[in-house]
Amino acid sequence: MKNRSRTEIVSNILDAANGGATKTKIMYIAFLSYNQLREYLSVLIENNLIEYLEGTQTYKTTEKGLNFLKIYNEIGELLQTTIKNDELF
Repeated sequence: MKNRSRTEIVSNILDAANGGATKTKIMYIAFLSYNQLREYLSVLIENNLIEYLEGTQTYKTTEKGLNFLKIYNEIGELLQTTIKNDELF
Protein backbone atom coordinates (compact mmCIF):
# COMPACT_ATOMS: atom_id res chain seq x y z
CA MET A 1 0.00 0.00 0.00
CA LYS A 2 1.28 3.47 -0.87
CA ASN A 3 1.88 6.13 1.74
CA ARG A 4 -1.26 8.15 2.33
CA SER A 5 -1.63 11.76 3.32
CA ARG A 6 -3.33 12.67 6.59
CA THR A 7 -6.17 14.16 4.56
CA GLU A 8 -6.68 10.87 2.72
CA ILE A 9 -6.72 8.95 6.01
CA VAL A 10 -9.25 11.39 7.50
CA SER A 11 -11.38 10.92 4.39
CA ASN A 12 -11.21 7.12 4.79
CA ILE A 13 -12.27 7.36 8.45
CA LEU A 14 -15.16 9.73 7.75
CA ASP A 15 -16.31 7.55 4.86
CA ALA A 16 -16.20 4.43 7.05
CA ALA A 17 -18.17 6.15 9.84
CA ASN A 18 -20.82 7.53 7.49
CA GLY A 19 -24.08 6.19 8.94
CA GLY A 20 -22.35 4.87 12.07
CA ALA A 21 -19.58 2.35 12.69
CA THR A 22 -17.65 0.77 15.54
CA LYS A 23 -13.95 1.41 16.16
CA THR A 24 -13.14 -2.04 14.80
CA LYS A 25 -15.04 -1.50 11.56
CA ILE A 26 -13.43 1.91 10.99
CA MET A 27 -9.99 0.46 11.79
CA TYR A 28 -10.34 -2.27 9.16
CA ILE A 29 -11.93 -0.10 6.47
CA ALA A 30 -9.35 2.70 6.90
CA PHE A 31 -6.39 0.27 7.26
CA LEU A 32 -5.19 1.73 10.57
CA SER A 33 -3.71 0.32 13.74
CA TYR A 34 -5.65 0.75 16.95
CA ASN A 35 -3.25 3.46 18.20
CA GLN A 36 -3.44 5.38 14.92
CA LEU A 37 -7.23 5.20 14.97
CA ARG A 38 -7.42 6.50 18.55
CA GLU A 39 -5.28 9.53 17.64
CA TYR A 40 -7.30 10.34 14.51
CA LEU A 41 -10.66 9.89 16.26
CA SER A 42 -9.55 12.25 19.01
CA VAL A 43 -8.65 14.97 16.48
CA LEU A 44 -11.81 14.41 14.44
CA ILE A 45 -14.03 14.65 17.53
CA GLU A 46 -12.26 17.86 18.65
CA ASN A 47 -12.94 19.38 15.23
CA ASN A 48 -16.58 18.21 15.15
CA LEU A 49 -16.08 16.06 12.05
CA ILE A 50 -17.17 12.88 13.82
CA GLU A 51 -19.25 12.16 16.92
CA TYR A 52 -19.36 9.30 19.41
CA LEU A 53 -22.81 7.86 20.12
CA GLU A 54 -22.60 6.40 23.63
CA GLY A 55 -25.86 4.44 23.49
CA THR A 56 -24.72 2.34 20.54
CA GLN A 57 -20.96 2.76 21.14
CA THR A 58 -20.48 3.84 17.53
CA TYR A 59 -18.94 6.77 15.69
CA LYS A 60 -20.88 8.77 13.16
CA THR A 61 -19.76 11.36 10.61
CA THR A 62 -21.27 14.76 11.40
CA GLU A 63 -22.75 17.24 8.93
CA LYS A 64 -19.41 19.09 8.97
CA GLY A 65 -17.63 15.79 8.27
CA LEU A 66 -19.93 15.03 5.36
CA ASN A 67 -19.20 18.49 3.96
CA PHE A 68 -15.47 17.77 4.27
CA LEU A 69 -15.95 14.49 2.35
CA LYS A 70 -17.92 16.22 -0.38
CA ILE A 71 -15.26 18.88 -0.90
CA TYR A 72 -12.43 16.31 -0.70
CA ASN A 73 -14.09 14.17 -3.39
CA GLU A 74 -14.73 17.19 -5.62
CA ILE A 75 -11.06 18.19 -5.40
CA GLY A 76 -10.08 14.62 -6.29
CA GLU A 77 -12.31 14.73 -9.35
CA LEU A 78 -10.87 18.09 -10.42
CA LEU A 79 -7.32 16.77 -10.11
CA GLN A 80 -8.15 13.69 -12.19
CA THR A 81 -9.73 15.88 -14.87
CA THR A 82 -6.62 18.09 -14.92
CA ILE A 83 -4.30 15.08 -15.26
CA LYS A 84 -6.40 13.63 -18.12
CA ASN A 85 -6.39 16.98 -19.96
CA ASP A 86 -2.61 17.34 -19.52
CA GLU A 87 -2.07 13.89 -21.03
CA LEU A 88 -3.77 15.01 -24.23
CA PHE A 89 -1.06 17.58 -24.95
